[in-house]
Amino acid sequence: MRLKISHTTEYLYDEPVPYLLQRLRLTPISGPTQKVLNWSVKVDGAKIETGYFDQYGNHVDLVSVEGAEHVIRITATGEVDTLDKAGVFGAHLGCTPLWLYLRDTGRTKPGKPVKDLAKNVKGDSELAQMHALMDAIHEAVAYNPGTTTTETTAEEALAAKTGVCQDHAHIFISAARFSGIPARYVSGYLLMEDRPEQVATHAWAEAHVPGLGWVGFDAANNVCPDDRYVRIASGLCYRDCAPVSGMRIGPAGENLTVSLTVKPSQEQSQTQS
Repeated sequence: MRLKISHTTEYLYDEPVPYLLQRLRLTPISGPTQKVLNWSVKVDGAKIETGYFDQYGNHVDLVSVEGAEHVIRITATGEVDTLDKAGVFGAHLGCTPLWLYLRDTGRTKPGKPVKDLAKNVKGDSELAQMHALMDAIHEAVAYNPGTTTTETTAEEALAAKTGVCQDHAHIFISAARFSGIPARYVSGYLLMEDRPEQVATHAWAEAHVPGLGWVGFDAANNVCPDDRYVRIASGLCYRDCAPVSGMRIGPAGENLTVSLTVKPSQEQSQTQS
């Protein structure tokens, strides 16, 4: 499937920003489940200093601003061809060792609720266990935007029984690692069947399963990622995959707005018709 994506993030400040440094993880990379046909990241009100690949293989742009800017607008656009591989991303690649994905972070450290959840998951194989874990999380945690933040931990979301895709992913990762299975967080885009306009990027988890490699599990939707998904970044938790992160110096108040559209490419639609 060919998907066309337009993603704009705008920061409005009530006074000039003396200094700001941001990392942008907004560029998808071609791989086993997708081919990036064209992509651009443009920044108004700031300057892209450099681009690099981090330790997880994610493409990162480093952006800075110094002076009298009140508005910073970041726009990512492009087209991606996607493949439905039933959630299987494949072999582990890159310089980061597989054992690192057993390491807990502040957002994924398991407590009693997560441990109990993991212990109650049954299956005759690790793949079956991961499917059962996805089902259990989907059943236990309702999808309710606005009930959690980017700082919410897996334990807190599971105890509250509510959250968003980020929380479902963190709970899955926490439980999988507790069970001895390497797991990682994945950020990206998702084509929604009922609407092209969205308010945020998507997130899911991947577990490393013997014989298959990395396999994706989207507990928020209770499915394995298919050709509706475009991956951008992966890491130990949300912190490693945040679309925009960094530091700002000065007292300026900040107002953030996000505009995101994911839809089938017009070229693809014309070809099919």
